[in-house]
Amino acid sequence: MQTVINSTRWYDRPLAAFIFFTRLPFWRLRQPPKECYKSVVEWWPLTGWLTGGLMAATLYVGSLYLPYVIAVLIAIVVRLLVTGALHEDGLADFFDGFGGGGSNRERILAIMKDSHIGTYGVLGLILYESLLAATLYAIVCSPLGVLGGAFTILAATPFARMVTAQLVMMMPYARREDEAKSKTVYRRPTTAAGISLAVQGMLPMVAYIWYTGIRWDMLIFIPCLVMYFLYLLIWRRLHGYTGDCCGAVCLLVELAVFLVVCAQ
Repeated sequence: MQTVINSTRWYDRPLAAFIFFTRLPFWRLRQPPKECYKSVVEWWPLTGWLTGGLMAATLYVGSLYLPYVIAVLIAIVVRLLVTGALHEDGLADFFDGFGGGGSNRERILAIMKDSHIGTYGVLGLILYESLLAATLYAIVCSPLGVLGGAFTILAATPFARMVTAQLVMMMPYARREDEAKSKTVYRRPTTAAGISLAVQGMLPMVAYIWYTGIRWDMLIFIPCLVMYFLYLLIWRRLHGYTGDCCGAVCLLVELAVFLVVCAQ
């Protein structure tokens, strides 16, 4: 009788990340072993190269034929379609849980797991998407121009995912694995994975800073400070992270990058 061995190949882990964090049909290429999905966070910034690249390309090409404000909105829609609004879903759940759950840990976790969206989630999404559109529009109308706006997206998206990945290193998962929405708990990245995360997230940002000449200290410090304060809030209320927390922190850190660029 022939024995079938489902061995892990070198590209299975990054492929699992692209399958997990996007809605593009990467699963048609190969279905990685389930164990690979525990390490998707280690390749999260790399998926940002793709999603950020598609969003940036849409913004740039769209601005050639359409008014800037419409190009910005279409770029945002493209990202929502590519990611399946995965991170926005986490942001809404995060606002609902922390807004309606008070300081009760179990209630916060129960609200975040509920598939229904509440008042805090609706208001949070409206405010976030409004700020996102406004900041991107302000950037493309600034001296950076449309090309600079596209490069800002390319730099901010992987960087925000790299910064957010630190949550997995800094605290445990708040639920049991069988209670997770995805039925998967991320493993804590190794030293080698941490270095890989830094390269994935910082390489586009370093190139962006070199290209624009923008002040690097505030561009790095402010988003990291936002992540740190969110970390303190999550630790105080939950003593651990969830996937919703990661999605929310990712979007808010990315928004902080856009706001810093607008302020310079």
